[in-house]
Amino acid sequence: MRTKSVGKKKINVVTLGCSKNVYDSEVLMSQLKANGKEVVHEDKGDIVVINTCGFIDNAKEESINTILDYVEAKNRGEVEKVFVTGCLSERYKPDLIREIPDVDQYFGTRDLPILLKHLGADYKHELVGERLTTTPKHYAYLKISEGCDRPCSFCAIPLMRGGHVSTPIEKLVTEAQKLAKKGTKELILIAQDLTYYGLDIYKRRALGDLLKELVKVEGIEWIRLHYAFPSGFPEDVLDIIREEPKVCNYIDIPLQHINSDLLKSMKRGTTHEKTDALLAKFREKVPDMAIRTTLIVGYPGETEEIFQELKDWVRTQKFDRLGCFTYSHEENTGAYVLEDNIPQEVKEARVEEIMEIQSQVSWEKNQEKIGQVYKCIFDRKEGNYFIGRTEYDSPDVDNTVLVSAENTYISIGEFANVKITSAEEFDLYGELV
Repeated sequence: MRTKSVGKKKINVVTLGCSKNVYDSEVLMSQLKANGKEVVHEDKGDIVVINTCGFIDNAKEESINTILDYVEAKNRGEVEKVFVTGCLSERYKPDLIREIPDVDQYFGTRDLPILLKHLGADYKHELVGERLTTTPKHYAYLKISEGCDRPCSFCAIPLMRGGHVSTPIEKLVTEAQKLAKKGTKELILIAQDLTYYGLDIYKRRALGDLLKELVKVEGIEWIRLHYAFPSGFPEDVLDIIREEPKVCNYIDIPLQHINSDLLKSMKRGTTHEKTDALLAKFREKVPDMAIRTTLIVGYPGETEEIFQELKDWVRTQKFDRLGCFTYSHEENTGAYVLEDNIPQEVKEARVEEIMEIQSQVSWEKNQEKIGQVYKCIFDRKEGNYFIGRTEYDSPDVDNTVLVSAENTYISIGEFANVKITSAEEFDLYGELV
């Protein structure tokens, strides 16, 4: 009876966490729509499906608070059912059932067909590659693999997502073609580890082969690479970035730290010297490439001397884009046996120090862009400005280009050439040319 009654209800999908979760929600929504369900994303609905994140403490807290908010709404009669899926549910299902029993059902990261059944829908295999995108239609995430085989000691992703599984090239090309027909111009390739792509199904690193096929898709103008791993980086990818106009001169490569002892404890498979050599190779092969990285501070054993090494390195490397996070002591990870010996206030102060250095680096790099002309794609209009990005910037996490809307009109989702007239730490201002 339950599944039959669901059919007339509006289903609200709420997405928390990273771009991989955005992708998973889009797949879920596409399946529901194909089953004749009325589905919305982060809007009002009779039934709520919360796609949770369980990566670090802050993400877990946000997920739990969201679940509690919707359970309270259910108890007030504002929603009828609350379902929870995603990484938090995969990792902590028994605890969640015990602590928040008013949720109607919990599902893991691989339970899509079962979740659909509870929503009165059937999993349609013919829909593979179909998504109801939640991003602006001109860009979309393309998840090329699931899970991770890396042993990083601080990371709980393998506990929640399982081992690495690559999606075959032909399926990804089909998905890209479908997105292009709907107006997608920019593909953002995502995975837990892009550079491991292909090892399981092709017995070799095949990211370069995938890129060579994706650039052939008509309508796609930019292809962006997120979440590459430094150890075993396939150098043929650098040649493709340099030679293929559609592949953005951009790479997101989370390096996490630079001290060799900490990198060894983190089980990153690299050292300070090897990391510097890789970055030098990037800049030699693709001089115009923007390098984005993320760092972790406060990992067990990070002394003031080691932190100073990290700060000096950030000043020297002058990354185009950089994010920084505090270490989160995650149970069942390799580092959990270590003493979490850096106080939280020290961790947070170290984040501020790193980001202050990066802010100065970014300001200096942006000043060099004044007077230059860049091809930009425009994502939205806010107040008196159209907000765009260069090929060196990914949506939501990187710099933006602002063009005054007072005497100019720009179509959202379209490309335009912009001359930079002024610059701040993380924003460029310009005019159409």
